[in-house]
Amino acid sequence: MKIGLISDTHGLLRPEALAALQGCEHIVHAGDIGKPEILDALRSLAPLTVVRGNNDEGLDWATELPHQATLQLGSVGLYVVHELAHVPAQLPEGIRVVVTGHSHKPLIEERDGHLWINPGSAGPRRFKLPISVARLHIEESSAHAELVMLAV
Repeated sequence: MKIGLISDTHGLLRPEALAALQGCEHIVHAGDIGKPEILDALRSLAPLTVVRGNNDEGLDWATELPHQATLQLGSVGLYVVHELAHVPAQLPEGIRVVVTGHSHKPLIEERDGHLWINPGSAGPRRFKLPISVARLHIEESSAHAELVMLAV
């Protein structure tokens, strides 16, 4: 199973990001969406799980979005929240993968028995950070991820 991970679009959904997410069976947006049309475009590719980011606060269309989400994809549990600081010290039972955004810094790291992923920012460039998304590959009970740097 291939899962697309995207974050920090800030109102800009690049065609390169859409192309990188083609063929995913599920997509996760880790917040700072910017415009509801971005969610519509992502939903046209695959089922979507989305959390609200700090820049989505106060936007009428985003008030119904959760601050965090827990989901099961295949046999792997995921916990999604925008800011790393908001990950609870004790993760819910069955979580293998933690997906965050906010920093715009792409990261894949195995730590404390969990796979931590920040897909980076797929929206406007911040400082000299790359523009990226990530893909999570779930095979039976194992999970591994890859970063996809977007040529923009």
